[in-house]
Amino acid sequence: MSNSAPTTLPAAPPAVIPTEGWHVLHLYYHMERGQWEQYSPEERAHTKKKFARLIADIRATDKTQLLAFSVVSPKADLAFMLLTPDLQQANTFEKKLTNGLGPDVLSPVYSYLSMTEWTEYFTTEEEYTAKMTKEKSLTPGTPEMEAELVTYRAHMAKYHSDRLYPNLPDWPVMCFYPMSKRRGEVNNWYGQPHDQRKTLMAGHANTGRKYSGKIRQLITGSTGLDEHEWGVTLFAHNTFDIKAIVYEMRFDEVTTRFGEFGDFFISLQLPVEDIFRRLGV
Repeated sequence: MSNSAPTTLPAAPPAVIPTEGWHVLHLYYHMERGQWEQYSPEERAHTKKKFARLIADIRATDKTQLLAFSVVSPKADLAFMLLTPDLQQANTFEKKLTNGLGPDVLSPVYSYLSMTEWTEYFTTEEEYTAKMTKEKSLTPGTPEMEAELVTYRAHMAKYHSDRLYPNLPDWPVMCFYPMSKRRGEVNNWYGQPHDQRKTLMAGHANTGRKYSGKIRQLITGSTGLDEHEWGVTLFAHNTFDIKAIVYEMRFDEVTTRFGEFGDFFISLQLPVEDIFRRLGV
């Protein structure tokens, strides 16, 4: 009879959860067909089932979203967008996805780490009250003004939730690109007063509102996390609206003077089975 102590499993590492918001990973892969072709037909079928099950398990995780895409160019073959609070889980899921079709079948070609974040350029309640006083001749403290403020607070609560804890759409076209604000000798975004930056961003937002119902946008922060300062994810029903909004925003002063961009990636959001068919596997 053995007197040895039972094996103790190592403790899980402590969660790494931000004070607010979620971690966001954009993951882009090339499929190494030579490696895939080494599998037998039975191994391929089994591997695809395991990969689909992995994706389903990740999607079943609390407060986690995983979107899958076929990339429209040879820049990559397939892509994932992962949102989850715990950086430990994000890291675990990323490793499992990378190895999900077997050793060396998926080769990472691009990735981007960012976080959902609130904006410092929102309209405060004091600013909204002043606006209603000017535009509608309402007096602070009156029932009419209070009714306006109830609407404002509900709108801001939803906006705050949508920025920090978004529910991403199943729209087919996704465009992702990173961007930064210029820090040049002449035009330095971080050298501008807050009020001026807020005014410039308000004009930028007005351009975006023209595409309400056509574009869903998520801006995530990456200062200190990746090589740019923000990641921009756009969802649309067609590429025309993607091209149109990016082009029109190029004329906003906030872009002409201060915008710097990385590569653009266009992808199609599809069920996993359709991505397999698209890849021919």
